[in-house]
Amino acid sequence: MDSWVLWFLLLQGVLQYPQPVGDGFDEVTRLRMEARAKIQEEAKMRLEQELEQLVLTQGVWGWEDLLCSALQPWQLWAIAGLLLVPLTLWNMWRKRSMRREVPQEENNGGNEEDVRNVGENEGGAGNEDIDVGNAGEEGDEDNVVHGEEDMNDDVNAQEGNNAAANEDGDSGNESDEDDLADNIGRMVMERIQWPVQDLPRGCLTTSHLMESFAIYFRRVLSDSFYPVLQEAIGVGSEFEGWSPREQDVVYQVLVPMTPPRGHSFHLELDTAGQRQVRNFRVRVQQECTCGSAQQGKNMLCFLHHPEEELSRNQDPSLLDTLCTDSYLDVHKTSRWFYQLVRAVWPALHQSHNWHLVPLPSRRSCQFKVTDGRGSIRIEMLFGVRQGDSDIFVSSEPREAYTSSTIWPESYAVAEVKFFHYIAFRAPHDSLHLKCLQFFTRLQLGLGFSTYTIKTIVMHLLSVVPVSKWRRRHFVRRLLDISEGLRACVQARRLNHFILGNRRLPEVINLPAEILTASLCNLFHDLERDPVAYSQAMSQYTDLYWWLKRIINNEE
Repeated sequence: MDSWVLWFLLLQGVLQYPQPVGDGFDEVTRLRMEARAKIQEEAKMRLEQELEQLVLTQGVWGWEDLLCSALQPWQLWAIAGLLLVPLTLWNMWRKRSMRREVPQEENNGGNEEDVRNVGENEGGAGNEDIDVGNAGEEGDEDNVVHGEEDMNDDVNAQEGNNAAANEDGDSGNESDEDDLADNIGRMVMERIQWPVQDLPRGCLTTSHLMESFAIYFRRVLSDSFYPVLQEAIGVGSEFEGWSPREQDVVYQVLVPMTPPRGHSFHLELDTAGQRQVRNFRVRVQQECTCGSAQQGKNMLCFLHHPEEELSRNQDPSLLDTLCTDSYLDVHKTSRWFYQLVRAVWPALHQSHNWHLVPLPSRRSCQFKVTDGRGSIRIEMLFGVRQGDSDIFVSSEPREAYTSSTIWPESYAVAEVKFFHYIAFRAPHDSLHLKCLQFFTRLQLGLGFSTYTIKTIVMHLLSVVPVSKWRRRHFVRRLLDISEGLRACVQARRLNHFILGNRRLPEVINLPAEILTASLCNLFHDLERDPVAYSQAMSQYTDLYWWLKRIINNEE
């Protein structure tokens, strides 16, 4: 039995010899092999300790005696033959590397167009027409999927699996490799300090509160000429299932508005300046109500009744309350929302246990509710739906200063529906939201926006199967996000996920002008400004350095 311990030690040393690594995955394989080596090193140390204990127990035996008595002559010859295997593999790898050296130098820097593809890590899938989110032909998706599977096979082979066993599709080796990858993913996740959050509870509390508000909003506004408020829609990262924050989590809702009786809304595209995302103005127009059913509610027509009679017998028109020069004013609407929330709050049953604290904002209605044990911060945005689609113009600003009559186009509802679609199809142990949360927290303070990382992850979720986001794929997906960011910065291009994307799920309802819109480059500033490009590359280097330290558990 003792001889087999020594035999296993020698055989393990041979099998641990690093195998040749292909250029396409050198960095990925190195990171994973380093983690694997740490696990195997611990096992090897335990075996050595057992062997030392065995020698001490037998006392009179030295290493030479143990070796000679433990092994038969034919076994010694077998060991000698096995020791030649690493030398042979090293020689083959060296010759292969020399043959590769010249073609690699010729190809360096020659694939600037290819680096635009977020999915290029997926074993050749990067040459699809998915130009960092730009949808190509439908047939390309299969290539992306197959490319990703090929990539995993290559990585597994490079991590020391027996080549013949891989070619034969040996299920035992695949199972061992999955266990190893899962163990690596577990160790990396344990090194990450995850924020303590209870997002489902916060979302549920916010939704219940909005339902209570909606009931009283309808009662108060039923006979008024203020906008009609529809059921609030949860938007933002919290309702998508993740959040980069641990403290001061903000639960956002979007309240759709429709015109009151005797009025209509007309969206007008604002063409002033050159913006990557479209801005609109909401023109309010009075409509004739003579002879309509609304006359039965003692309503006077704003167009055909004298002003004196209107001012004496009817509430003011929306044009006179929340508009500036016939356009719906965001600031005035925000103040009206605050007044409405304060007026309705005492009637809500939540007011008996919660305390409402309004927070300042010019383009939304923000407040905090507390119950002595905790607090929830809520932001009510308001907007107008484009037709019957999932695209709105909303009060949320996109620039440092936004005119009070400007309503930026919002894709928040479409994006939250995309994440719900992925969650419905993903396995219960999928970590796609953990990957997104980790990277958005990792880049804080490095210059990249949370929306940039979110956009890259959404593109990856469109090309990487949802089954490939489990714990055993965790490190691979983190490296994919990192590589996607590097490729986009290097190409100075990151396409908007919604605009011009014709391959979104059918559950997301988009207007025709969004589907046919030209691609929107979120990195347009890097195209025009060399300094901004240099800073972005430097920021990516810092981000990758931190990612590498976390994966390798470096101090």
